[in-house]
Amino acid sequence: MKGQETDIEQYRVRDEPFYEEVNGEVGLATLAAAHHLPVMLKGPTGCGKTRFVQHMAYRLGRPLITVACHEDLTASDLVGRYLLKGEDTVWIDGPLTLGVKHGAIVYLDEIVEARKDTTVIVHPLSDDRRFLPLEKRGRIVEAADDFMLVISYNPGYQSVLKELKQSTRQRFLAIEFTYPPAGIETTIIRHEAGVSAEVAQKLVKLGGKVRSLRSHGLEEGVSTRLLIYAGALIRQGVAPERACDTAVIQPITDDADMHRSMRELVKAIF
Repeated sequence: MKGQETDIEQYRVRDEPFYEEVNGEVGLATLAAAHHLPVMLKGPTGCGKTRFVQHMAYRLGRPLITVACHEDLTASDLVGRYLLKGEDTVWIDGPLTLGVKHGAIVYLDEIVEARKDTTVIVHPLSDDRRFLPLEKRGRIVEAADDFMLVISYNPGYQSVLKELKQSTRQRFLAIEFTYPPAGIETTIIRHEAGVSAEVAQKLVKLGGKVRSLRSHGLEEGVSTRLLIYAGALIRQGVAPERACDTAVIQPITDDADMHRSMRELVKAIF
């Protein structure tokens, strides 16, 4: 038991993550946690979904186990498997089982990236049954009272092959995330990048202009995360044009025409 406690304690969020609430999402997630309701976070890359979950884990005093989903993720990766240890075969709990047993928040990030036969294992945990079947062990694990399931995905990247099934979607409360309003985004960039209000405001203005280019062929708007990266470079003495090129322009597109348009925006703003 002592070893298990040590395992779960490593997932404790010990320092309060900086988070600026945008639209009542903290209250909604707090109610969901109190009433054992699973939560789905929808929104573009880099808009604060993961930071929000970290903030909620700290606020609720629960461990946070994050799983970055990908196409090779198997049910055994989540639930656990038998492994050889010396001459013995021992069962090792996966992250989902560990969270279920010990009352953690389990966050499945970008769940649409996982195989569909893997995502169905969360179904019994996302309704009033709240249990996890361990088929290889012939057991059922009932979720601890504090267990909470959170998933996220980016609707902008849905396709025929990568779409969250209705049978999964309709088990979750949905909280929609988008890029923060200018005032809040300025506060976030100032805090995270350590730059002046003037620089943060210019980066926010750039972000708004770049996001407007989505109607002209840009696949995805620039994330708050990338604006923070640009601010961090500027704080370290990198010229704004170079910082924005490295942290904003190059990461979001390879289109030469888009590069020229965005560089003109940077010059106009800075």
